[in-house]
Amino acid sequence: MSPMSDTIPFELMGMEFGKATLVSIPSEKFYNTMGIVHGGYAMTLLDSCMGVAIYTTLDSGIGYTTIETKVNFVKPVTAESGLLRAVGHAVHVGTRTATAEGRLVDEEGKLYAHGTTTCFLFPLDAER
Repeated sequence: MSPMSDTIPFELMGMEFGKATLVSIPSEKFYNTMGIVHGGYAMTLLDSCMGVAIYTTLDSGIGYTTIETKVNFVKPVTAESGLLRAVGHAVHVGTRTATAEGRLVDEEGKLYAHGTTTCFLFPLDAER
């Protein structure tokens, strides 16, 4: 797991070629001044699941990094939202860029946020 999951707790629940599912339970420690979970929480979950979805399609020795993300917040996240699933799907994987889409939903399938990402693909150094 990514060290980021120590800051915003999430777990990888499923991974297959072109798809990744993360789960997380929001809490009040992520609230903003409006009394709802800060948008960065949802954005982090979506960025992570979309990135991992792309990662599942890459050959050994290829890395990726996000160069653009767009997220739409459609329902406020609160501690009462319960377990959330962030599901990412790779849409296009080329030689230099890849795109993916993701959805953040609760256990009943209610949508909280959705987004897209573009990632830059690059060869990893042999020394890494």
